[in-house]
Amino acid sequence: MIKTTGEARWRRSKRCATGSCVEVARVGELFLIRDSKNVDAAHLTFTREEWEAFVAGVKADEFGRA
Repeated sequence: MIKTTGEARWRRSKRCATGSCVEVARVGELFLIRDSKNVDAAHLTFTREEWEAFVAGVKADEFGRA
């Protein structure tokens, strides 16, 4: 269980030049995602398996481009 997101060490891609990016943190076996423009808003939480599936999908270019 996550006590607070204050315990999370948030990081963003080095390619984020504008500061308007998503941030990721790992707390135990969970991965948290938040909007860097609105850090006080709710964050998304994923299990390790969900996160690994997402990363694999990104690497495989499964999500296409809009």
